[in-house]
Amino acid sequence: MMFIDRRDAGRRLAGRLEDLRGRDVVILGLPRGGVPVAFEVARALGLPLDVIVVRKLGMPSQPELAMGAIGEGGVRILNPELQRWGDVTGGEIAAVERREQAELESRVTRLRAGRSRIPLKGRTAVIVDDGVATGSTARAACQVARAQGASQVVLAVPVAAAEAAESLLGIADEVVCLQTPDSFYAVGQWYEDFSQVPDEEVVGLLKRAAQEPSGAPRQDPGPLNSVPSGR
Repeated sequence: MMFIDRRDAGRRLAGRLEDLRGRDVVILGLPRGGVPVAFEVARALGLPLDVIVVRKLGMPSQPELAMGAIGEGGVRILNPELQRWGDVTGGEIAAVERREQAELESRVTRLRAGRSRIPLKGRTAVIVDDGVATGSTARAACQVARAQGASQVVLAVPVAAAEAAESLLGIADEVVCLQTPDSFYAVGQWYEDFSQVPDEEVVGLLKRAAQEPSGAPRQDPGPLNSVPSGR
């Protein structure tokens, strides 16, 4: 299955999320590429849209390996096992966190443009990205959403590497994925148009979503009973 662009992917993904309509749900796009997908999902289902801004805390010796993550609202998640494995000191953790906190705050300021974060406490958080390759950012986002008080965390993506999707089943309560192809090299290979998404587009989509009605009266969420589709 090829997607024309992220908005096409979002419309198709919304069809798999119809059970969310009318429930106490917040759709959260992962900046930047996940936001156009999330916008279409939120608009199709009449649900509020926000971004979830996270920063991974990379190991000092292997920055691509996350030893934790931070998010808005002072959320801080650490993996003690990785810290011990890498013999990471408290000073090293603090240095990484200071650097990533500065970047987090900068991104929040740019993307939110003065709007407050939508509270997640007691609600279902649906984290949407344009695809999942390794799953490290999605994993951090799920952990941050739960730490922010979400009662249920759902990860929804158009396409994912099968191994990554399976590994995220233990982090999210539900994983909804339109396809998990056998031959997966990069998310962009499943899109005809995979152009970069500028900050200005993210800000514009969030502004549009805030100005549109957020749908019908809501009820308490139940399980979606969705898992990654067959390969």
